[in-house]
Amino acid sequence: MSILEVVNLTKNFGGLKAVNNFSFCIEEGCIYGLIGPNGAGKSTIFNLISGFIPATSGKVIFNNQNIIGLKPNQIAKMGLIRTFQEPTVYKEFSVNENIETAHYLQHKENDLGHFLNTQKARADLMHAKTKTKGLIENLGLKKSAKMLVDNLPYGQLRLVQFALSSGGEPKLFLLDEPFTGMNLEEVNAFSNLILNLRKQGATILIIEHNMKVVMELCEKIVVLNFGEKIAEGTPAEIQSNTRVIEAYLGSEDTFEDEEE
Repeated sequence: MSILEVVNLTKNFGGLKAVNNFSFCIEEGCIYGLIGPNGAGKSTIFNLISGFIPATSGKVIFNNQNIIGLKPNQIAKMGLIRTFQEPTVYKEFSVNENIETAHYLQHKENDLGHFLNTQKARADLMHAKTKTKGLIENLGLKKSAKMLVDNLPYGQLRLVQFALSSGGEPKLFLLDEPFTGMNLEEVNAFSNLILNLRKQGATILIIEHNMKVVMELCEKIVVLNFGEKIAEGTPAEIQSNTRVIEAYLGSEDTFEDEEE
């Protein structure tokens, strides 16, 4: 069953077609990759899907609803949440406070109820604290929980950003270059976390330049070049696709080189 269907998505910036008639589907509970050279339009597609910029034409169907025209907060509340290339966190807050704040999207009580500290509001806060504790432990951030995020190394900062997106309890994650700045240990830990999320039923779409990670994690990969889809298939099919090799990978030895 498809959780996301993108149909003929197009975005023009003046005379430039940043995305041109782009279509693909994501099956629920799978990990997909979106790859391509710099400037291919990958982040623009994320911005279009998540409502941060308007589409020129096309449809984005999320859970059987066309979400084109909706605001980012409306889309996020439906369960489609994305991260950004640069970590978007509250730098003056601790790790713990950042992640607790992210659960606001799932609060059942309104602002007045929280001001009056109603029973429903207290239940919201308890839920946020419980979920935050679990995320901090799963991401290996327990020792950093009380630190200001502004003092964290870059790799841990990206983990906090992921925890923030997880706080919204998304049905679909859009992860924009999540492994940037991580050391090998952090990459392995985060890869395992993504695989565990998939086992729990999460659906994930990843933009990533680390081809080794993409090939190991993703069940299906879509390749973009100059705003157009040039290939789609399994990791094995993408590695042997001539158009992909010419447009992005450079040579058939690329994957072997990255694994050395």
